[in-house]
Amino acid sequence: MYILAIDQGTSSTKAILFDGEGKVAKKAVADLPTDYFSDGRVEQDPYQILSSVEEACREVLKEIDGEHIESIGISNQRETFILWNSEGVPVYPAVVWACKRSTALCEAMKHQEEWVKKKTGLIIDPYFSGSKLLWILENEPDVAKQIATGEIHFGTIDTWLLYNLTNGEEFLTDHTNASRTLFFNIHDLVWDAELLEKWHLQTLKFPKVKPSSAFYATTNIFDLLPNPIPIRAIIGDSHAAMFGEACMNQGDTKMTLGTGCSMLMHIGDRPQPSKEGLLNTIGWSTENQVAYAWEGAIVACGSMMEWLRSLKLLDDVTESEEMALKATDTSEVLLVPAFSGLGAPFWQMDRKASFHGITFGTTDYDMVAATLETICFQIKAVVEAMESDLGQPISQIAMHGGLSKNKFIQQTLERLLKTNITMQENSDISAQGAAFLAGLSSGFFSDLQHIASLKSVQKLDCSQESVKLDRKYSNWLNLIKTTQPK
Repeated sequence: MYILAIDQGTSSTKAILFDGEGKVAKKAVADLPTDYFSDGRVEQDPYQILSSVEEACREVLKEIDGEHIESIGISNQRETFILWNSEGVPVYPAVVWACKRSTALCEAMKHQEEWVKKKTGLIIDPYFSGSKLLWILENEPDVAKQIATGEIHFGTIDTWLLYNLTNGEEFLTDHTNASRTLFFNIHDLVWDAELLEKWHLQTLKFPKVKPSSAFYATTNIFDLLPNPIPIRAIIGDSHAAMFGEACMNQGDTKMTLGTGCSMLMHIGDRPQPSKEGLLNTIGWSTENQVAYAWEGAIVACGSMMEWLRSLKLLDDVTESEEMALKATDTSEVLLVPAFSGLGAPFWQMDRKASFHGITFGTTDYDMVAATLETICFQIKAVVEAMESDLGQPISQIAMHGGLSKNKFIQQTLERLLKTNITMQENSDISAQGAAFLAGLSSGFFSDLQHIASLKSVQKLDCSQESVKLDRKYSNWLNLIKTTQPK
């Protein structure tokens, strides 16, 4: 028997079959285009999202007996949302998490931030769904009119997928996805009525919220299966990765090096305030437990590799490792990676990216190395924030994601973080977490201990400390804190 994990990400959708030992039995990937506009807007086509899911599932289900699929778990890109009418037709493009259209609006709303943060655990920032929905309310009168008449459904990607996988019968989301919208009270686990009234969103239809690991519905996946199969887990992708890394106890920490980078630390069964710019969020939940987390959300990670490729500095992302290792030993090139602003722990969302320290002697290798280093520097800054809030060093961090295999990044992080870094053989940790949660709901996996025992990890070899790298990080941090162009 298998569990089918559907991992709907920013750049692609993966459909993966996991067996009873939590191993990958079969995998398929379908690409998903994204529209980036010069004014900071980032959008996707809601129907292309559905098509990518159908394409990946169609491929992975070839020559597979549907009767051998026990359940389905869904993980999805977070914060991205869609608005659709009662006929199930989108009234606006999918607004992607990286979109910055609401930057000015967020600045105008900063006086509400402490009030909002106490309820949601989040800051008022373009990163989250809510500010961009408010921008639409102010700037798209036709959509605003439909919202006012109570015709419009609001949903993150999981809700849009579930709605279509069930032919419009189910309108649901989970705790993790709800907690990323700026509308959800993470203490009471409800859509916050005061926030919705304050922002004139009482007439908008919001999905019912359930635990991440729970029965949601049955589906035949766009008629790809002869009989319907239960969907038993829905969870945001970074949170799914947290569960896939078996972060089940207080202090357990993971980092996902994807399009962006999300670091999550388990902080127990209730929110804990951060003094260091970290977010409070819901890590994952079951019918019996809600696990809270601190998050350090880094906006630019793997996306910078695609940018380098677009500039012809790379022919392929995999070349970045070799190029960085050939960089000049004396290079002092630093990159402020604010391509879509800076996330945690700095939260400078109006900042622009910039290289510093370039000379006539700077090479392509130096530029690539500086880009990879700035990923590691951002992670180091978040780790320092977490350790400060925690009051003690982090003893071990689980790492995964596409760039986690890059040897240059591995070596740099080892030298910077000075802690144990572990990696799993399976690289699709978000999908794995969704599968684990689905199996937990159905009884396919007996309990949390059973799931933790399925994880096979190896520690990276500890590298020697580097005084030069520490100095370079200190210079980078000083650059971030003291130079803030408007």
